Amino acid sequence: MPILIATDAWHPQVNGVVRTLTSLATSASGLGEEMEFLTPEGFPSMPVPTYPGLRVALPNRYEIARRIETASPDAIHIATEGPIGWAVRAYCRRHRLAFTTSYTTRFPEYVSVRTGIPESFGYAVMRKFHSASSMVMVATDSLRRELTERGFRRLGYWTRGVNTELFRPDEPAKLDFPRPIFMTMGRVAVEKNLEAFLSLDLPGSKVVVGDGPQKAELQRKFPDIHFLGEKKGRDLSSHLAAADVFVFPSLTDTFGVVQLEALACGTPVAAFPVTGPLDVIADRPIGAIDRDLRAACLRALQMSRQNCRNFALERSWENSARQFLGNLTALQPSRSLRPVRSVAGRSAVQG
Repeated sequence: MPILIATDAWHPQVNGVVRTLTSLATSASGLGEEMEFLTPEGFPSMPVPTYPGLRVALPNRYEIARRIETASPDAIHIATEGPIGWAVRAYCRRHRLAFTTSYTTRFPEYVSVRTGIPESFGYAVMRKFHSASSMVMVATDSLRRELTERGFRRLGYWTRGVNTELFRPDEPAKLDFPRPIFMTMGRVAVEKNLEAFLSLDLPGSKVVVGDGPQKAELQRKFPDIHFLGEKKGRDLSSHLAAADVFVFPSLTDTFGVVQLEALACGTPVAAFPVTGPLDVIADRPIGAIDRDLRAACLRALQMSRQNCRNFALERSWENSARQFLGNLTALQPSRSLRPVRSVAGRSAVQG
């Protein structure tokens, strides 16, 4: 079943969406399924307002149509609600093609933090985008409940996994900092709420791995914090393994794949009790969630690193891929269509 996934987030970006889609494709290939990606590659782009280091594609209708028709997919999934996502959505609507979507980023909150635009407006836009989807895939039960309350419909479940071969506890990086080491990793941006972590009175050292538009500001404000920049691959996993606690201060992520990556490295997680940590950590002995983030950090120090690793070993990307593919095949045949040309030359559909 050829599957086309449309996404505005793609390499060289380093974020949870890109890691998720890359891992999904690898695991789906191992299951005998073929995935193609419709990405920003080849389109002109412009910097994202308030985030000059990130660019957004400017797709045109005709090239979007050409790429979809060249792929001739049996199923179309739209992973992001950016310009490419909207353009693919419009194509599917014009040609009466079913598609699925996933809700992976809290754009209403992100935009509100950066611009002051009310979240209510952002959620109205998101509801419109996903209203045409045959299934809106979400990663957690708490997010599913929240979106249901906000008026989203046809919600399905697609959990996340972790590459336990890449993310593992052996061979940690040699960090010559006072212990314990409290580490966070990801995009250094205002929506990640890093100040809530960096301002804590904690023993030992605080470390930030990653890059982003807020990095220079935070370095000036917190000169005692160790900012190590962006890491990738085994270098990234070895740094996660070197931490005593992974701190996840975000209040706006829908899941936080990095939590599983830290746990696979044997590192317990400290976080606020919000969507994502509530689903991953809950009351399991692999981390601590608390409205008092400092208290969560100190409690997490007591967690067994082996328990963290064992938990992650049960969350494979193969299981995640099976769930994703199951969502596609569970749709009615008449809703899983591919474009063909009718005798009259107009676009039609066939089962």
